[in-house]
Amino acid sequence: MKIRVFSIEEFSVYDGPGIRTTVFLKGCPLNCNWCHSPEGKRFGNVSLRSPNRCLNCGRCIEICEYNRKKCIGCAKCVDVCPRDLIRMSAIDYEVSELVSKLLKNADILKINNGGITISGGEPLFQVDETLELVKCLKGKTHIALQTSGYGNSQKFKEIIDNIDLVLFDMKVMDEEQAKKFEGIDNSLIFKNLEILKNSKTKFIIRVPLIPGVIDTKENLKEIINKIKGAKDLVRVELLPYNKYAGSKYKLAGLKFEPMYDENMESNPHLDLFKANDIEVRVL
Repeated sequence: MKIRVFSIEEFSVYDGPGIRTTVFLKGCPLNCNWCHSPEGKRFGNVSLRSPNRCLNCGRCIEICEYNRKKCIGCAKCVDVCPRDLIRMSAIDYEVSELVSKLLKNADILKINNGGITISGGEPLFQVDETLELVKCLKGKTHIALQTSGYGNSQKFKEIIDNIDLVLFDMKVMDEEQAKKFEGIDNSLIFKNLEILKNSKTKFIIRVPLIPGVIDTKENLKEIINKIKGAKDLVRVELLPYNKYAGSKYKLAGLKFEPMYDENMESNPHLDLFKANDIEVRVL
C-alpha cells in the first residue's frame, strides 16, 4: 500500500509531547480560507515553483504541454530548471518504507519523551493508508494524530483506538459559517468529536485564532460547550494567526484571498477557558 506525503519534519516540538517527527500527508477535504499549507490541500502531485532567484529563462514553460497553466505531475519541468527552483509537491512511499524512515530516530525521540505525529493536509483523507501506518507504528513509538475530525467515523474510531494522543482541530462552530470559511458541513466533525470523547484516548483541542472568525467570544463559547467535562481532555492549545499564511500560495500557483481582516489582532479570550476550568495554552 502506498501513502502520499508532502513533508516530513524532524525534531518538531509543537506537534505533541517531547521532540517528534511529524509526517504531513497529502490531501484535505476542507478548503479553509486561512490554510497555511496549500501544497498539502490537493491530493495530486503537482510541481511547486519558487519565484525567488528565477532567471525567467522559460525552459519550464517550453517543456510543459500546458505552458505551466495546468500541472499533470509529469515532473519534466523539475529536470530543466537551471537553479533547481522547481520540485514536486509530494512523494509516494510504501507504508513499510515510510515506517522505516520515520523510526530512524526512534531512540532519540523516546529519550526526549517524544514520538511520531501524523498530520496533513488531513490524515483521514488517506484513511486506509493512515490506519495501516498506525498499525505498523503501534508499540514502537508514541503516536499522535493531528486531524480536523472530518472523515470516515468507523475508520476514525479504529485509528484513535490504536494511538496515544489526538490533536483535534476545532474551528468554525456555526454550520453556515463553516460552509463559507471551510467549505464543509461540520456535523461530521462534531460526530467524530463525540466518538473521541467516548474513547479512552487522550486528546488536545487545537484552535487557530483566525481574527473575527474563530476568535470571537460566541465561537469560543461554543467550542467550550462541546468539550467541557470530557474526561480525557488534556488541554486546549490556541494558535495565534500567522500573518504569513498566504506566502506559500504563489509557490503552489494559487491565489490567497482571505475573507477576513488579516490586520486584526486575534484575541484568545483566556478568561472563557479559565471560567470553565479548562487548561489552556497559547502556542
